[in-house]
Amino acid sequence: MHALVAFFDDEADKKVRELQKRVGGKFQYPPHLTYAVATTIGPKVRKELREDLERLWMPDLYLHSLSTFSTSENVLMLAAVVDTELLAVHSAIHDVLASKVKNPSAYYLPGNWVPHCTLVHDVDDEAMKAAFATVFPVEPIRAKVREVSIVDTQSGEIDVLKKASTAPR
Repeated sequence: MHALVAFFDDEADKKVRELQKRVGGKFQYPPHLTYAVATTIGPKVRKELREDLERLWMPDLYLHSLSTFSTSENVLMLAAVVDTELLAVHSAIHDVLASKVKNPSAYYLPGNWVPHCTLVHDVDDEAMKAAFATVFPVEPIRAKVREVSIVDTQSGEIDVLKKASTAPR
């Protein structure tokens, strides 16, 4: 699987990792927000994404709400505040991906997407309740986007599409 993700600045990364550590979350990749997932995001589409991302301003993310959702596994997460800027970036990304990637995940498509950063996943109900109680209440985290990358979840390869601008916002 290929995931299109935003990795956070050092300060936000450190704060999220501390929360993940407190609840027993173990992750192969740094804290991130996922914009899209598909079986394959090929080289041609990556080139288009690079070009499109260069024209886009990546808004800061406000990880504000401690929340859960259950699909096939329990997930404790920090949900991002959804504003027009975040939705515009998400929509622009999916405009590039539309009909050009194999097996896009419906969870990340516009209208279904719940922007979030996972703290812990795949735990039983009792562990979920304990994890929530351990970190509640959570101080909101302002996360600046450090880079946008495609992560190959099988090989672990990370292909950086855009590094954050060092210019003041």
